[in-house]
Parts: sequence; structure tokens; C-alpha cells
Amino acid sequence: MSRSCEKVTDIFGMNVFSDATMRERLPRNIYKLFRETIDERKPLDLSVANVIANAMKDWAIEKGATHFCHWFQPMTGLTAEKHDAFISPTSDGRTIMEFSGKELIKGEPDASSFPSGGLRATFEARGYTAWDCTSPVFVKEDGNNITLYIPCAFCSYTGEALDKKTPLLKSMEALDKQATRVLHLLGTKTRHVTATLGPEQEYFLVDRSFYEKRLDLVLTGRTLFGAPSPRGQEMEDHYFGTLHERVANFMYEINHELWKLGVSAKTQHNEVAPAQYELAPVFATVNVATDHNQLVMETMQKVAVRHNLVCLLHEKPFSGVNGSGKHNNWSMVTDDGVNLLDPGETPHDNMVFLVFLCAVIRAVDKYAKLLRASVANTGNDHRLGANEAPPAIVSIFLGDQLTDIFDQLASGPAKSSKKGGILKLGASTLPPLAKDTTDRNRTSPFAFTGNKFEFRMVGSSQSTAGPMFTLNTIVADVLMEIADELEKSKEVKAAAMKILHRIANDHNRIVFNGDNYSEDWVKEASRRGLPNFRSTVESLSTILEKDNVAVYHRHSVLSPTELHARVEVFFENYSKAILIEAKTMLTMAKRQIMAAAVQYLGRLASSLAAVTSAGASSETLSTKIGAVDGMIKSLAESIEGLDSAVVKAISTGGAEKKAFVCHDLVVEAMKKLRSVADTLETVVDADLWPLPTYAEMLFLK
Repeated sequence: MSRSCEKVTDIFGMNVFSDATMRERLPRNIYKLFRETIDERKPLDLSVANVIANAMKDWAIEKGATHFCHWFQPMTGLTAEKHDAFISPTSDGRTIMEFSGKELIKGEPDASSFPSGGLRATFEARGYTAWDCTSPVFVKEDGNNITLYIPCAFCSYTGEALDKKTPLLKSMEALDKQATRVLHLLGTKTRHVTATLGPEQEYFLVDRSFYEKRLDLVLTGRTLFGAPSPRGQEMEDHYFGTLHERVANFMYEINHELWKLGVSAKTQHNEVAPAQYELAPVFATVNVATDHNQLVMETMQKVAVRHNLVCLLHEKPFSGVNGSGKHNNWSMVTDDGVNLLDPGETPHDNMVFLVFLCAVIRAVDKYAKLLRASVANTGNDHRLGANEAPPAIVSIFLGDQLTDIFDQLASGPAKSSKKGGILKLGASTLPPLAKDTTDRNRTSPFAFTGNKFEFRMVGSSQSTAGPMFTLNTIVADVLMEIADELEKSKEVKAAAMKILHRIANDHNRIVFNGDNYSEDWVKEASRRGLPNFRSTVESLSTILEKDNVAVYHRHSVLSPTELHARVEVFFENYSKAILIEAKTMLTMAKRQIMAAAVQYLGRLASSLAAVTSAGASSETLSTKIGAVDGMIKSLAESIEGLDSAVVKAISTGGAEKKAFVCHDLVVEAMKKLRSVADTLETVVDADLWPLPTYAEMLFLK
């Protein structure tokens, strides 16, 4: 892309039908009514929608758009879109450009071809998309194709949620309702509370030429084979290192594209693993942040190709180096701009902060299994607990100051707050630094980081919607408990202190400020009674426990029917992903790796024959031939073993049973096959090996 003289302030949001654009283009009364829909949660009247739709259409056409689409997030984990042209034929054979309020508000995509867990069948195909008017409409450029995108929810003909957006919006309303109740009881006049999110996105970049030679990367997003590179991340020189020019150019274009879409991409840097990077945005409301993160992932992959790169979003594309996560920075903000998780100068006597802090602590401990299940997928199984990412044990890092206050609450009212002080670096030319009240802990799965919680277990390829609607819901549930108790009390402050005292005593087990990577913590967590589900299938099996079904239903986020269907989809997706990986491994092993190994064995045999015909002998060469022949036999046995495991999994009925067979048999057989193949890679002549190596993919740009 050519360098532009455009200012960031000029291009930011230029392709977004933003609040400022609406205020400029809509009649004053229409804009006011629309704002009431947003701010007061009032239904949007069709007559208002008609005026808005017409203004959107005119604006989009000025941008070069010819089509509009309802953009939604089905349970595939990706986004979906159905495009329709603005054109409308006239009776005299011409056409006009039209877009009605009805078309803006509602779409009708086929619902039977998306994962539904049995909620939809082929003969029951109708589904609806509904405009999420709290997330801005935007114009997206895909080459010469320019389209107006309308963020939507997606539901079945009978009203069940078929997407990730619908329960997210419902969870936001549940959190708003219960948080506002608590705030009113504590004496504030807040009207609404909104969950906010800033999702950091980690990713890998590899040269496109290497990617195209790796069937595993093309079909699964990760390397199913690959011996370790002689050099990995042990030098610790890639993290925050100087950007390679090619990568910097990619980042420049990513920023430019995202800024036009109103995505506030702010931070970018090299990550720990070679060829790994990170992008982080500024906070937004949780549904907008989720939409933006989907745009971030899509745009990264699209722009990478322009630079002859491929962006890998899998949680563990390369074995032996750090995987990628999506660190979800979550908080709650009132309509008058108060961050409810901001401790202030004296958090020990900040009652509002303490109540909301303790509500989160109780929610995370009470529903730890549910929170763990919200980040369960095949990719995260390779990452969580691998001493590069948090373990599968949910715990909370509070830091020195808040842990001290939490401990004080266990015995009575908190009376003091630790201070950070001043840090002097010893050189007269260096300024003294204000020291924070606590250190950070990058090993914690759920860490307090100043004025927010950082949920670090989320996988890099995941939509943020699932983890966030789970977190919103469980916190709303505890806030409801608190509000119910405070409403019955005669003295609210005393009752609140009693609640804080009880939470500090009942849930101190979930607070851990130490090294989450250590084996000692695994033993200590077990002693504390904290659950530890190491695999996706184990974790998913807990979702339908009575309390978990009840909490979603109680807050109208997901009905029992919707939740059962969703779990069915999760198990199905797990099995499908594993079987695709297994079949890809078999194809590569049979058609590439076995062929290379046999060819290498033939080369060795020819060499031995030549040596022998010359009247010499080579014990070393004979030994090597025997070793390679043994490896080839092991490879054949491993292929046969994986073949049998795949057949067994395919023939197993029931989504959950199939998933467990995939985990217990197929995954184990895949590990054995990979072990043999990776050993062969270190032996077979380089010119015969058919796959780009880790050293090439991670270090050549």
C-alpha cells in the first residue's frame, strides 16, 4: 500500500456511520429518538428506522457501496454475511436505489446450514437477523466490492439464539440491571452500567510460500508435524524487539484499515515467540469490542496476503514455542463515566469499589467451571498449562494492595491501603518514578491490573463473546444476591460490610498471587478444592451441571434448551476439528513423509551398494540403514494406529461420546505419529524432506 499523507484523525472512523455522522445526517427529532433507543433501552419504531435506513443508504452509496449485508456471528466461531443490492426495479424497466427500515432491522438467512445443536433442521430453514443498533454500521472495502455492513444478532424462526451476539447482549442487560440495583442501594444515582472490553490479540506471521507447502497449516491452522528449530525463543530477544521492515509495513496497513473502520488499534509489538506479534485496542463496550475483534482478525488475514504473508490465529501453530492468546481486559463503567473497578486513592474505604470487587471474586470462584468451559477449544488444549499461558486452574491475582485489603475484610472492616511510593533508579539523569501499588503476574488466568480484570485464558482464535457473556452473567448473578440482601436490610452500610466479610472468608481460596506455572501450585490448588480440567472435553462436560444451567436461565441469557443445543455444538466442533487434523496428518504421512523416508532409505541403500562394490564395508552406514528402516516401520504402525482411531471415532454415536473418543484415542494416536515423523525429519536429507521446517517458517521473512 502506498504511503498516505492523511492524518489519523482524518481517516479514523471514515467508514463508520458513527454517532457524529448520524447527528449530521439525520433530522434532529429522528436522531433524538434513536439516542433514546440506545440510552434508555427503548424499542426502535419502524418509522424512525425508515429515515435512518435512507440516510445510511445515501451515505454508503457516496462511499461507493452497491450492497448491504447483515453481519452476524453464528456458532462457527467466525462471522457470516448475506449481501443484497440496494437496487429496486421500476415498472418502466429502470432501477432505483432503495433501502427500507424493514431491511435494516431484519434479515432472513438460512438457519439450517449453521451449527444449531438440533434447534434447526434442513426442513426448518428459516432464521432471522436483527440489527444490533448499539454497534455502529460501517462500510467495508474488499477489493472493488464495497458493502454496507450491519452488525446483527441471529436467531431461529422459533426465537432461540443461534449466535454469540444474542446472549452477549442479554448478558449486558443482566449486568446492567443488577449492577444498577446495587449502586442505587449504595446511594448513587447511576442509570446504567456497561461492561467494557479491550481484547489484546496475539498472532503469528509466516511467509506465504511456506504456508502453501504445508497442508496442515492450510487445513487446520497449525503444524501437525515439525521438529524443533535449533533456535527457538530461548534467547528472549524477540519480545519487544525491533520490528522487521516487512512486518512493520504489514502493521502500518493493518492500522490504516482498522482506523478507517473505527477500531482503535493502539499498541503493537513483537511477542515472545519468533514470528509472533500482538495488537491491542482501546476499550469499548463489550459488544462493540467483540465486533471490532472479529474485524481485527479478518483484516489481519486479508492484509497479510497482500504482503505475501499469512496470519495464523491458531492458539498453538508451532509446538515448542509460545502459543497465542487473547487477553480480555474487562471492567464495568457507569453512564456518568465511573469505572466501578477503579480503586481510587484509598480503596479500603471505597465501598462501591469493594462491593463490585468482591462480587467478581465470588462469581469467579462460584462459577469457575463455567468460566473455564467458556475458553475450551481444541487449540487452547495445546496452550493452557504449558508454562506459557495460564493453567487450566482458575484463580485470581489481586496484587499486594488488594490482597491486604481482602485479608482485612476477612476479620472486619478494612482500615488501610498500601501505597506504591516512589522508585529511584540511581542515576541523576533518570527521573523518579511513581511506583504502582503492586507488581503484575503474567501467569495468572484472571488478574486485577489496576482498574480492570485481565482474563488471560481466552484463545487467540476465539470470539470474545462466549467468555464475556459468561463473565457478565456470573457477575450479574452475584450482584443480584447482594442487591436482594441489601434490599432486606435496615442499615445498608452495615449489611454491605457483612457481605464483604463473608465473601472474604468464603472465597479466599480463589486468590493466588504466586507462580501459576509451578507444580507446587497445582498441588496447592487441589488442596484448596479448585477444579482442574486439563482438556476441552472434560471442561465441556461441566456446562450442563444444575447450577450452570440455572444461572444462564435465571438472567434470561440462555434457556436450558439453548444451552443444551450449544453444548452439543461445542462437542461436535471439537470432534470435527480433531478428525480434520487426524485426516490431514494421515494424508501428509502417507503421501509426503513416508515417501521421503523411503526415498532416503533407498539413497542409503544405493550408497551402501556402491561402497560394497568398491570392496569396502561400512558398519556405520549399515547401522544407519537399520535405524531408518526401523523408523519407517514405526511410521507405518503409527499410521495404521491413527487410521484405526479415526474409524473408531467416526463410528461412535452421540456428540459427547464421539468427542471423548477423539480425545482419548485419536489425539493420543496423533501424538505417536508426530513423534516418529518429527524424528525422521532430523534424519532424512534436507533436500528430500517435503515440508518447510520450523527454522525456515519462524526465522525467514
